[in-house]
Amino acid sequence: MESTKRRGKRPALPALLVRREWLLVLLALGLAATAAAVVYLSRPTTLTVAVGPRDGAEAALMEAYANALARGREDVRLKIIPYDDVRDSAAALQGGRADLAVVRPDVHMPENGLTLAILHDEALVIAAPEASEIDSFPDLARKRLGIVVRHNADLPFLTNLLAFYDLATASVENAEPELNPGRVALVQLKPSEVTAAIAEKRVDAVAVIANPASKVAGQTVRAVELGTPDRKIDLVSVPDGEAILTRFPELQAVTIPAGTFGGRPKRPDEEVKTVGASYRLMARGAVSRVAVASATQHLFEWRSKLAASAPIAKLMKAPDFDTTVAATSARLPNHPGAVDYFEREQQTFLDRYEDYIYLFAFFGGTIGSGIAWLGQRLARKRRERIDVVLDRLLDILREVRAATGAAELDAIAIETDELVADVVRYARERTIDNRTVSALILAVDAVHAAIGDARRQLGTAEAETRSGARARTARLLSLNMPAAE
Repeated sequence: MESTKRRGKRPALPALLVRREWLLVLLALGLAATAAAVVYLSRPTTLTVAVGPRDGAEAALMEAYANALARGREDVRLKIIPYDDVRDSAAALQGGRADLAVVRPDVHMPENGLTLAILHDEALVIAAPEASEIDSFPDLARKRLGIVVRHNADLPFLTNLLAFYDLATASVENAEPELNPGRVALVQLKPSEVTAAIAEKRVDAVAVIANPASKVAGQTVRAVELGTPDRKIDLVSVPDGEAILTRFPELQAVTIPAGTFGGRPKRPDEEVKTVGASYRLMARGAVSRVAVASATQHLFEWRSKLAASAPIAKLMKAPDFDTTVAATSARLPNHPGAVDYFEREQQTFLDRYEDYIYLFAFFGGTIGSGIAWLGQRLARKRRERIDVVLDRLLDILREVRAATGAAELDAIAIETDELVADVVRYARERTIDNRTVSALILAVDAVHAAIGDARRQLGTAEAETRSGARARTARLLSLNMPAAE
């Protein structure tokens, strides 16, 4: 009896594994994790922008752009970090302290910088009186060139260009009235000094590095014209542009269209080739191409909106390239994200995460099959636990029929009660199907009925035994007692 009882009681699985609610909890956690991943991937990307100089037109443009992105709740946002100079902003990009930066390549070209947009070009504009007979840059030999300095890099820019033509700079203080061949005297001028310097012939021409369409360039050309007696001037061209760019790849060729500085008379009367520098918005190569594509798109699409508070936005343009390969292998390479926008190949959400979606679907199917198998396994374990009780009740039915005493029936009744209590506790923690419950009820009723029958049979047998014993006792007494006579 004890061995049968021990065999019938099997250890139950941990409640954590067999409760159906835990499967629902795991499913809910999976859905929550998926939702969290979608929210994380779709949240706005914040890019840090290094801007220099802090009071320049470029800083005003970037500030206006950052505010517009925030108001529009776009998928990319900008955090502006101002610097004193473009050299510092470029150094911040190279040092990884910024994602984007305003860069002037001829001042400092970061090794990891890739172009998003040309914020504006700055060309070398040289105006000279027509009587000076200075038509091209090499004609400046033995001349005095005034320069309106707007940036610390303007003098090195001009010095490098002079060196390309084997022209050296001469000190104005020590210069003879007639300069030595191969030398050019540089005279720094303030904008207000240009007209007088030309009129007094202290300089033969005046240069300024600025965008040809800017107010500074226009004012400088007009000042030279006012200092010339006949009001006739020429704009000096810079030949050999391709060769210069080969030597100085951070520069770029610039064409000044005819009539840029006025139409009556037309100044210049024909287009002028020169060289210049550019202010560029650059990004580290490691910055997401999706974020860069979005930033580039909004920058150009909102050009008119930004020009209201930052007029320099009108001068923005895309970097020149013919093919995608040329764009990423140019002298000043472009960021792949910007190229995606220019080539209209921006990635959608599905394009961006196609690989992850495929992997999720692939492994998700496997995980789903595993969960289904686990569910079936747990369901079978639940059925096995009930089957153990049912099998034990069927064994008890046979044991009841073979019971020979009340003590055995009492032990069977106690075990049956324990099995019923175990089933009740089990049913309170998890769901049992109706068919199984019906089978359990039938088995328990059958056991109780069998125990009742066994008890009645044992009671009848004991009664008959007691009645036969009394009869035998009476017969013995009658044989041993003498007659009444």
